[in-house]
Amino acid sequence: MGGKDQSSRAGDEFTGFDPADFEAYLVKDPQTLAMNIARAAENLGKAATEWLGPRERGEVVDVVDPLTDMVKTLSKVIEYWMTEPQRTLEAQSLLMSSYMGIWMNTLSRLSGEQVVGEPDSLPKDKRFADEDWRSNPFFALMRQVYLVTATWAEKLVERSAGLDEHTRHKAAFYVKQLTAALSPANFALTNPEVYRQMVATNGANLVAGMQKLAEDVAAGGGELRLRQTDARNFQLGTNIAVTPGKVVARNPLCEIIQYQPSTETVFKRPLLIVPPWINKYYILDLGPQKSFIKWCVDQGHTVFVVSWVNPDESHATMAWEEYVRDGIDFALQTIETATGEKQVNAIGYCVGGTLLAAALAYHAKSRNRRIRAATFFTTQVDFVHAGDLKVFVDEEQIAAIERQMSLTGYLAGSKMASAFNMLRASELIWPYVVTNYLKGQEPMAFDLLYWNSDSTRMTAANHAFYLRNCYLQNKLSQDEMQLFGKTVSLKDVAIPIYSLATREDHIAPARSVFLGSQHFGSDPTFVLSGSGHIAGVVNPPEKNKYQYWTSDKIAGSFDDWLAAATETPGSWWPHWQAWMERQSDKRVAARQPGGTALTPLCDAPGTYVMVRS
Repeated sequence: MGGKDQSSRAGDEFTGFDPADFEAYLVKDPQTLAMNIARAAENLGKAATEWLGPRERGEVVDVVDPLTDMVKTLSKVIEYWMTEPQRTLEAQSLLMSSYMGIWMNTLSRLSGEQVVGEPDSLPKDKRFADEDWRSNPFFALMRQVYLVTATWAEKLVERSAGLDEHTRHKAAFYVKQLTAALSPANFALTNPEVYRQMVATNGANLVAGMQKLAEDVAAGGGELRLRQTDARNFQLGTNIAVTPGKVVARNPLCEIIQYQPSTETVFKRPLLIVPPWINKYYILDLGPQKSFIKWCVDQGHTVFVVSWVNPDESHATMAWEEYVRDGIDFALQTIETATGEKQVNAIGYCVGGTLLAAALAYHAKSRNRRIRAATFFTTQVDFVHAGDLKVFVDEEQIAAIERQMSLTGYLAGSKMASAFNMLRASELIWPYVVTNYLKGQEPMAFDLLYWNSDSTRMTAANHAFYLRNCYLQNKLSQDEMQLFGKTVSLKDVAIPIYSLATREDHIAPARSVFLGSQHFGSDPTFVLSGSGHIAGVVNPPEKNKYQYWTSDKIAGSFDDWLAAATETPGSWWPHWQAWMERQSDKRVAARQPGGTALTPLCDAPGTYVMVRS
């Protein structure tokens, strides 16, 4: 890169610079470059029109304004540091001393002196993997100033005394969002890769990128629908969500899928999977090699899955109780009709698990004993340690979301998708901004990111209930949640529980899942998987990736449990299967979808999952 033999550079040790380093940055055809920049600006204008048009026509009304909350929150941090001169001087000194060292280092390099490599205290960041972020004096200066400034801003939040916990949490989150957005890697003139490409293509990359930006804003109906993968490579039922099965029941809220058996005998107890309604169920059926559903079928389970409707304004009043009654209970009745079995095992994933836990507490009050063992994947029932999503949850913000939902009857899927992406903005937002809009390239085809982009809407009533009762008031863990006129308690749930957390989870932190597991009335089996919210769950044994931790008892703090736990390499799936067989291992002849009582309505993956937001 940069026209110089990279093998002549030794690590991070600077030995001055060679004019040949700048050859790739010299414009060869300024006239063509100028024309293409003008075309790129024209395409950027089209993107702006696509954004403004729906707002001018009243099709998009932005009631929720996160920028206002960010300014309000960060102003409290600024106020702390500016109210006393001594604090102001401390903040300035903390930053300027680092700047001075970087500037002196850069001047020495430009004068041709041999300079020792940069301080080890600078954080590592894969956004700056290109060699010229270190070897080129200009880009090295930009990178070091950025990293030092970002670290300084985070320290200001950490050292701001007098902030309440929620405000400090929000301030730290917003600072990370700002620093992620302002990275020099996100701008054409300060990113060496993009700059070299701009010179090499005479700006054609910017023309293509701004065209993609206009297309993505148009596709989002006035909101940016960031493309994270090449969606043309995937088709539901063809190369994703392909495990054979049938839709055996349907109501306005969900379809119930029963999968075709692949073994001659199956476990007597059917298995019901309750996925989150904020995403589509096929995260558990990405493809034959990654499908948890197919793996369960191959182990001998009769698998049923709830496929939630992608709601519109007609579903506005469907709340938590409807999702229990017309979702989980409807599925249980369907299972009994199709198989004749009253007892089942159940799995709940993420908020699907929270719903399942609440349903189990209500069932315990009602003496409904259909679900005899339950598994929870990355499920929170106690929201004290709920992580960065709590940044979006306070009375003021929830009220704004409710006003937004009252206009349409639902929360747009893009809103929740954006919130999830913001939890890892440096990985899920800005690299794609650079690739798509600055480099003008298509992202790689990746099934998991295709699923991630296939977001769903949320009904106004259900989402409001969830935010208030779980995140804001934490009623389920405090035995205060009301369902169907009854106050439910997790302590009444005395069935065997298998609770899975993932170590790097940003959505349902392992510490939160661990705490929630202790609220059940039985002695749960708690398991910690390596990786995050998705990869830690969708981890087939054949891949032999990551690891998991187990321990005999849930006792003490999460750190105490982890210190005493046993680490096992590979997937946790076989461990879960062994646990399931200990609950009930009786087998019967394989069952066909629908049995003799239900006529299948269509093939899996069904019709509800096909509706895109």
